[in-house]
Amino acid sequence: MPAPHWPAPTATTPVTATVPLPGSKSVTNRALLLAALADGPGVVRQALRSRDADLMVAALRALGTTLEPMRESSAGVDWQVTPGPIRGGAHVDVGLAGTVMRFVPPVAALADGPVSFDGDPHARKRPMGPILDALRSLGVRIDNDALPFTISGPPAGGEVTLDASGSSQFVSGLLLAAARFEKGITIRHVGPPVPSLPHIEMTVEMLRAVGVRVDAGERDVWRVEPGPIAARDMTVEPDLSNAAPFLAAALVTGGTVTIPAWPLHTTQAGDALRDLLTTMGATVTRTPGSAGSEAGPAKPGVSVVTGPGTTDLVVTGTGRISGIDTDLRDVGELTPTIAALAALASTPSRIRGVAHLRGHETDRLAALATEINRLGGDAEETDDGLIIRPRPLHGGTFHSYDDHRMATAGAVIGLAVPQVLVENIATTAKTLPEFVPMWTAMLESR
Repeated sequence: MPAPHWPAPTATTPVTATVPLPGSKSVTNRALLLAALADGPGVVRQALRSRDADLMVAALRALGTTLEPMRESSAGVDWQVTPGPIRGGAHVDVGLAGTVMRFVPPVAALADGPVSFDGDPHARKRPMGPILDALRSLGVRIDNDALPFTISGPPAGGEVTLDASGSSQFVSGLLLAAARFEKGITIRHVGPPVPSLPHIEMTVEMLRAVGVRVDAGERDVWRVEPGPIAARDMTVEPDLSNAAPFLAAALVTGGTVTIPAWPLHTTQAGDALRDLLTTMGATVTRTPGSAGSEAGPAKPGVSVVTGPGTTDLVVTGTGRISGIDTDLRDVGELTPTIAALAALASTPSRIRGVAHLRGHETDRLAALATEINRLGGDAEETDDGLIIRPRPLHGGTFHSYDDHRMATAGAVIGLAVPQVLVENIATTAKTLPEFVPMWTAMLESR
C-alpha cells in the first residue's frame, strides 16, 4: 500500500535555524570506491549513510572488499575499508544510483569472472551507452546496452573517445578505476559540452590525493597513468547540494539559515548556491564556525575533501524572491530547488543548460514544469531548461517521481503555499534519510 502523501509544512514566521548536514553522497561514493581499489587498508570518515551510499557499500562488498563500520553518529559513519581481490560471480544492485551504475562497472571489469548488474525499473531507462561502449573499446565484454547487463574483463586500457554530454559520470566512472588498467586511460570527449564539470574536477582532485597521476590540462581530454592507488584516510565534506532546500527556506520565509562547516575551498557543485541565492535576493555571509577554522584527517593521511578550512554559511532572506536568468549546466542538481524558488518569485526566471536532466532519476524538466503548473504556476519547458513566470500558486499534490530532489522542491514550495501534499517524501532517503525530521526541526527552531 502506498505511503500517504506528506503534508508539506507552511511557515507562519521567518525561519531561524542552524542545520548541520551529513556527508556528501558524491564524495562518499568516490572515496569508498577509491579505498576499495587501494594498495592497503584505509578509513573513510564521516561518510554518508543513505540509500545510494548503502548501495555502493553493498556493491563493493559483493566484489570482495571488506567494509566495517568503526563509528556511527549524526555526522555519518567511519568505514574501515580493506581491499581484497576483485571477484567475479557477483551481482550488483545499482538501485537508482547513478554513481553505482556508472562507477562500479569499470571496477567489475577487473574481476576474475563475470559480474551482473541490475537496478530499479527506472534505472533501466537511464543512459549507459557511452560508458559501456568505452569499456568495450578497451576489451571488456558486455551483453547489453543498458541495465540489466553482465560484464567480463579485464580492460587493457588505452585511449577511448566518447560523448559525455549526457552525464559527467561517464568520465568519472572511467577515471576512478583507470589506474588499475594495464595501460591506464586517455579519455577524449566529443560532442556537446560535458555537464556538471565540477564533479569531474572532484574526481580528478580525489585521484591526485591518493597518488594517481592525472593530466587534465587539455580541454575535454583526461589522462590517467597506470599505477597504485595509495591507501589513505579520507574525511567527507557535508553535502552542499543537500543544503539547497534548507537555504531556500531563508529566502521563502524571510528568515536566516546557517549551515555549519561550509568548506572554504571545494569542488562540490553546491558551492554555487552562494552566488545563485544572492542573485535571487538573499544576503549570504561567512562567519567563523563552531567546528573550527581548520579541518583535516584524524591521523596522517589525506583530507580529500575538507580542504584548508571551513566557516559557517549564513543565508538571510527578506521574504521577497527575485527571478533569475542562469545557466546551470555545471550545477544541474540544483535545478529543482532553483525552480521551486522561481515559482515563488516576483519576476520571471529562465534556467538554461540543463537538457541532461532529462536523463536523471526522472525527466526533471518535464516533471518540474508539470508539478509547478499543477499547483497553478506558469512553467514552460525549453530545449535545454525552463521558463518560469510569476503566478499565484495553490495547494495540491506535488508528485516526486521517485526523485529525491523533486520531493525537496515540493517541500520548498509548501513553505509558502498551504496544503501542498508531497507524494513519496521517503524518496529523500536516496541522499538525505533524515530529511523530514530535519525539515521539521528547522521550522521549529527560533
